[in-house]
Amino acid sequence: MTDPSDTPAPLDGAQQRPLVRIRVDATRCTGPVHGGATGLLYGLGDPGVPSAALIEGARPRTVAQRAPEGSQHPTGDSIAVADGFFAAGGQEVLVYMQDDYAEWPYEQLGIEDYLTRVRRMVARVAQRADHARFAWVPFNEPDWIWYGDWAADRERFFADWTAVVREIRALLPEARVVGPNEMRFDPQRLRDFLGWADGEGLLPDVMSWHELTPDGLRDYRGHHATYRAIEKELGIGPLPINIDEYGNRRDFSVPSRVLRWVAMFEETKVDADMAYWTFAGNLDDHAVRSTEANGGWWLLKWYADLTGETVSVGGDGAVEALAVLDEPRRQITILVPGADAPADLDVLLPRADPFGRAVDVARSTVSWTGYEGAAVQPRVVARHRTTTAGPLRIRVPGGDPLAVHRFVITPAEVAVDTPAADDRRSYLAQDATVVHTELRPQDTDPQQYAASGTRDVGPLEHPDSAVTFAVDVPDPGGWRFAIVYATGKSPSRQRLLVDGVPVADVSYPGTLTTDYRGRVELDVELSAGTHEVALRPAIGAGWPAVAIDRLEVLRPRPAAVVLGARDGRLGAGAELVSGDTLRPAVVRLAAGADVRFFLAAEESGYHDITLVALAAEAVLTLRIGDRAAVRAARPAADRETRARVHLPKGVSRIEVAVDSGALDLVALRIEPVADDGRFPWVAVPEDAVDAHGRLGALVLTADHRSAEGPLDLVLRYSNAAVRGDHEYNTDVVSARAVLRVDDVDAGVVHLGPTHSWANTAERSVPVDVAGRETIALVGLDPAPGLIAFRLLPFVRSHGFEPAAP
Repeated sequence: MTDPSDTPAPLDGAQQRPLVRIRVDATRCTGPVHGGATGLLYGLGDPGVPSAALIEGARPRTVAQRAPEGSQHPTGDSIAVADGFFAAGGQEVLVYMQDDYAEWPYEQLGIEDYLTRVRRMVARVAQRADHARFAWVPFNEPDWIWYGDWAADRERFFADWTAVVREIRALLPEARVVGPNEMRFDPQRLRDFLGWADGEGLLPDVMSWHELTPDGLRDYRGHHATYRAIEKELGIGPLPINIDEYGNRRDFSVPSRVLRWVAMFEETKVDADMAYWTFAGNLDDHAVRSTEANGGWWLLKWYADLTGETVSVGGDGAVEALAVLDEPRRQITILVPGADAPADLDVLLPRADPFGRAVDVARSTVSWTGYEGAAVQPRVVARHRTTTAGPLRIRVPGGDPLAVHRFVITPAEVAVDTPAADDRRSYLAQDATVVHTELRPQDTDPQQYAASGTRDVGPLEHPDSAVTFAVDVPDPGGWRFAIVYATGKSPSRQRLLVDGVPVADVSYPGTLTTDYRGRVELDVELSAGTHEVALRPAIGAGWPAVAIDRLEVLRPRPAAVVLGARDGRLGAGAELVSGDTLRPAVVRLAAGADVRFFLAAEESGYHDITLVALAAEAVLTLRIGDRAAVRAARPAADRETRARVHLPKGVSRIEVAVDSGALDLVALRIEPVADDGRFPWVAVPEDAVDAHGRLGALVLTADHRSAEGPLDLVLRYSNAAVRGDHEYNTDVVSARAVLRVDDVDAGVVHLGPTHSWANTAERSVPVDVAGRETIALVGLDPAPGLIAFRLLPFVRSHGFEPAAP
């Protein structure tokens, strides 16, 4: 039952190799979706860094963060980030208690010194009404820090564990304790510890250890089975497990590599937190400039969307795919890592068939966009319909081992979106023609940052340095080039030539290091056929050299994004009702129910959000994040159900909630609106910044007095502040400013890192005014390099009827 239209041409040599076969047996459920495999270690930096929408979209169950007011890192304080984390759906904050210390590995000043610190931090959290949502990690990697020689240090560790746990529970008797939290899984140490702790009544509430080597992908299942056997042998548990550090530098941001870890942890129904290798506040390498998503984030989001029960996955060799059956939604979702060669995906549908006589299979694909390369909304790129008479066979395309493919199987029903052209062409720099530069080995060590291949090209630092790609396009017209690159912290430029003719200058934002890759895009006109596309150093001195990883050639994207009922996250009281060959699926919203969607905007600006709904009578609220954009009655059939609202650059959460009546929501259609120049960027005056360009105090001069309702203040800023010199983490610091309305503080704005004062980023700040107040922004330490701002109405217009009072 393979759909020929979804079967790409095989790669060179693929016809001579047998296809890998992946088998999904949806008749064998393996338990409810746990959803805990994408927790975060220091994934959160400060309030708003990263944005609430990015956190909620990825929906980590747990985060592990610094001890309150600790010294190990300058950001990531467990109390500072807790409110935003819980509001975004998070369940538990693990407090890394030893991160109160400044040095790495931790300075050893004696147990009494540590107990003084323990009392202080627990007392801080005990003041919170939600203190039960904090869990305590007394020791971090004690098998090499403080207690490395087990034969000599075992009794001291037992005594210190006793002292710390008793101090915690003296203040918080019901506190959850996590441990022993060792760097390596060591069955003998665990057996000794658990046997002793059980006898003393000091067992941890959550078992934890780390999986920080690539061998973890091979060994974790054995570790898990051994641990459960030890519990059974000792007559304890089973305890919940949190693998609160896992993975390597080259894994994160890469969809296929993260999926392999996630599938393993979901199979064993444990929580697990991605390791912290880079800097705090970027979702462990999945957030770009605090508000945007890279390709890996969309894999986290797809995982967070899963509901129902996991089902059996097998196949030829080790298959780290993930499949879920949601019977109430009549849907099977399968996440499959990409590979060099195509594969066959065989799906056995449930015997109690909820799908009817025909099903639709829709495929979306997300690939790696670098660590700091923003990824747009993944769209359905292939869809076909087939009967349910026997197992389904679906072709998984090859050619991109860093990608993840999502297959969604539903009853045959009317689709609300049109598949986008799956016509991405990717060219590795290591395969291009290279002049006066070098091929650098990459991605050969798990602690190197990821690359598309095993080498990149660069740096291009001589006047005649060049990398030239042979590019083939089938049709004339507009095409989009996407370049994965790295520069180091400062921005740079290169010349782009097509068939020897300069066509554009490429501007590259600085990247954290010369191996920490970003991605830029630009549009070009091409005739059909083969072209030589070359990148060379920009004319003029002073631009840092750029290394090139790959070039992608893409068709221009449709302007509008359509998010159907099956793309929504259902709130309490919302129900997904399947469609059929005459009707699309809908989200049925009764009074008090809501549904949430996540949209990635390529640029900040006004967007038209159109609700597509079947006939119903309802008073509804449209929210962007936590702000109500429109509260209105659904208009008559001849009126547009549309609101024009400002969306920030990056990911936004859009919510439709029904206050009264009922609504059958088919889809949201979101389309950017051309900027009419009404609300221009305003340069920050010289008297508002210091000699280094850092913000002092700024009274906003943009005219907002005629605006009705809330405003958005969009800041263009830079921030290269760093405090500390950690062995492998970059200790970035959020720049800060106080927002004041009529001289009353309206909150602190935290602005994430840009790595260089010459790099810029954007941040949209909500401002709620009645229209006449004075608005000011006052820099704190460290202050941002503020360059320009826009002040504009949050809601520009809408086509809804006002709700009755």
